[in-house]
Amino acid sequence: PQAGDDFDEPAHMASSSLQTVPHRPVKDARLTKPFHRTFMDSFSPLWVAAAALIDADGRVLVQQRPPGRAMAGLWEFPGGKLEPGETPEAALIRELEEELGIRTHASCLAPATFASEPLGDRHLLLLLYVCRKWEGVAQARHATALQWVRPAQMYGLDMPPADLPLIGILEALL
Repeated sequence: PQAGDDFDEPAHMASSSLQTVPHRPVKDARLTKPFHRTFMDSFSPLWVAAAALIDADGRVLVQQRPPGRAMAGLWEFPGGKLEPGETPEAALIRELEEELGIRTHASCLAPATFASEPLGDRHLLLLLYVCRKWEGVAQARHATALQWVRPAQMYGLDMPPADLPLIGILEALL
């Protein structure tokens, strides 16, 4: 209804003594400078798409980061950075082909969860997809090693901080 429209009041309001209180904006210090403006002005997201490849036995593929790269030696989900103008699904399909030599389709990628983690002067936004269908046999093209593990086994692996909260979600999904 708009102002001036005639309409029937609901029965529970017909004889009530409700008062109309004028709306006044409330100043909230948390939403004013410096934090809010400084954070938003300096926010530079790093978008990454990753896959939890699930085999027929319910195991997840993880890869070990090679020497000479950031977080070398840590185990991670395969995937990578989105290129400008690229969708997360297109980036993930490209990365799986480049890193593992496997092919999949966007319809085989189910969005599962995400992680948000400060990363130097940027902020990582990691989008995790579950994939149960692909073509080819995964090979460690850019990684030191690959291994298939159950989600509970991931707690014993050295993984990047952003990946750790995703383990519980995978346990619940599988």
